[in-house]
Amino acid sequence: MIDLSADFRPPAWLANRHLQSILPSLPLRRPAIERRAAAVIAASRPLVLECGDGVRLLGLHASPAAGTESALRRLTVLMHGWEGSADSLYVLSVAQLLYARGHDVVRLNLRDHGGTHALNRELFHSCRLPEVVGAVARLQAVFPVHRLQLAGFSLGGNFCLRVGAKARAAGIRIERIVAVCPVLDPSTTLDALERGPAVYHRYFLHKWSRSLRLKQDAWPGHYDFGDMVSNPSLRSMTERMVLKYTDYPDLATYLSGYAITGGVLASLEVPTHVITSEDDPMILAHDLARLARPDALELTVTARGGHCGYMDALAGPSWIDRKIVSELTRA
Repeated sequence: MIDLSADFRPPAWLANRHLQSILPSLPLRRPAIERRAAAVIAASRPLVLECGDGVRLLGLHASPAAGTESALRRLTVLMHGWEGSADSLYVLSVAQLLYARGHDVVRLNLRDHGGTHALNRELFHSCRLPEVVGAVARLQAVFPVHRLQLAGFSLGGNFCLRVGAKARAAGIRIERIVAVCPVLDPSTTLDALERGPAVYHRYFLHKWSRSLRLKQDAWPGHYDFGDMVSNPSLRSMTERMVLKYTDYPDLATYLSGYAITGGVLASLEVPTHVITSEDDPMILAHDLARLARPDALELTVTARGGHCGYMDALAGPSWIDRKIVSELTRA
């Protein structure tokens, strides 16, 4: 089902798609969001998940106060975007709302995110789906009576959808998935980042280069990323990473390896809601026509919202925070 929704109506001064895309991660907002999320931050404990094949991922688990009936307990797993982390502002914001509603919340760090560069020797790339499936399966085993749900943003939304498509084969029981502005076709997104406003390209170059330095420091003698960072281009860096550190023969094959267009979502049986915007400067809406449309998939396309923005005020929970909580607290 496609819902061309007009639900999200930001005030005129907040409507610009670039403002919407930049504000959610603006460092100036961190003190206020961390104050609002103080309860979930204080309750969070590190949880190292064995994901199979020796891979470990780190989640931060917050459990609500004792007294919630086990039969009603929900475990919501939140997945950040590329070069974000479990402490990204948009993750903390929705985590606090879910925690206040009585959810157990796990903020999952993807490999080499959130300071976890030393946990696994091999380098992160976006086709490492089996370990994320393994992390979700492990959470189901650790919390067997909880109702398992997933929510993700951008690349995290892409991972959530691919996990959902593999859920039956992996024996995972997922109650519901919400994906916000998920990466659809990575080739399209890479083109958009290279051709769009330089602020996005510079942002991801800076974040990724810093992450590579941390990886090199964590595994001295094993990595030297000098050849990757010598040419400041996302395309060039990605291509060098693919050829040197993956088994993919070329960049195009790698990018198609984590696309969710075509028939990738055809096997999706988990009730799933994808929420994205027509004015997203990174995830172009025309690729939505190339998604498989299983009965389990609901698609909401808003006119505005930017990339994972959906901010209708500068303070307090955003529209997308409230929307996610509404979706994940259904009876």
